[in-house]
Amino acid sequence: MNIILITPAAPGSKAGNRATAERWKMLLERSGNKVSIVTAYGGQPCDLLLALHAWRSHEAIRTFRNTFPGRPLVVTLTGTDIYRHQYEYPEQTLYSMQAADVLIGLHSLVGDDIPEPFRDKLVTLFQSSELPAEHRTKAVYEAGFFDVCVIGHLRDEKDSLRAAKAARFLPANSCIRVSCAGKPHNEHWQNLATQELRENPRFRWLGELEKKETARLMASSQVLVMSSVMEGGANVVSEACLAGLPVIASDIPGNIGLLGSDYAGYYPVGDTQALTDQLLRAEGDSKFLALLHEQVRRLANQFRPEQEQKALEQALSLAVQRCSGNTF
Repeated sequence: MNIILITPAAPGSKAGNRATAERWKMLLERSGNKVSIVTAYGGQPCDLLLALHAWRSHEAIRTFRNTFPGRPLVVTLTGTDIYRHQYEYPEQTLYSMQAADVLIGLHSLVGDDIPEPFRDKLVTLFQSSELPAEHRTKAVYEAGFFDVCVIGHLRDEKDSLRAAKAARFLPANSCIRVSCAGKPHNEHWQNLATQELRENPRFRWLGELEKKETARLMASSQVLVMSSVMEGGANVVSEACLAGLPVIASDIPGNIGLLGSDYAGYYPVGDTQALTDQLLRAEGDSKFLALLHEQVRRLANQFRPEQEQKALEQALSLAVQRCSGNTF
């Protein structure tokens, strides 16, 4: 098929939507499809439109549906789509959900959090990672530190400095150091990170890293903190599980929908003291850390590229079937 994949993230961006678009292009081309990634859509012909972000891509979705009313349309729901306006969705988001033949959700609890009429359109897809698992076996930890990493752009949705704030409450004998890798969303976040760096001796801000540098950071860390207040299904969680890196995560649906309800490493979202307690437990309780290791190891298979490709092909096939009665 000739597929147009639309994403709001420009070429060269390290935003999650761009990484997802590039990875999906690769996976779909492995199956013999031709895929073009665009950031704006003007009615170009294609066999199927695959849109990342119901709200930000709504103009492209509307143009495609008006231009090609009988062709398949797949819309991927992000955390912003689902959770920013969860109880009063914008008209644009509702239109995109209605227009789609298939909706892709990036964690297993998405169906609980979208309007009931759209749930039968939903296909669950777990994002994958190409990070090599051997990074964990080759990890070299810096002497004297128990390193905790936070990976992602610095912005409100990520609650990016929660781990740094939690580190301020650690006892003097703790060896925990928090390393934050990410680009600030705006000047406000630039100032917050700069102030934290100045005031908090347990905090390092590494800025935006290339993929290989991010892999090295994960390999040299004992724990990853995923502190978001809203997520559609963060790819960094997939990467951590495949790398065998224990995760301590806020107890939001986007994290529970990836790690499972029985995962041991949650803390109440936004609760600094609870996160401090979990970090201390990971540092001081070898059985607890071993449990987290085992749990992410067991989860790793669901985040492999072949599983993501299978789910992606299922979503596209279902969309074609709903339009024409035939699968490709």
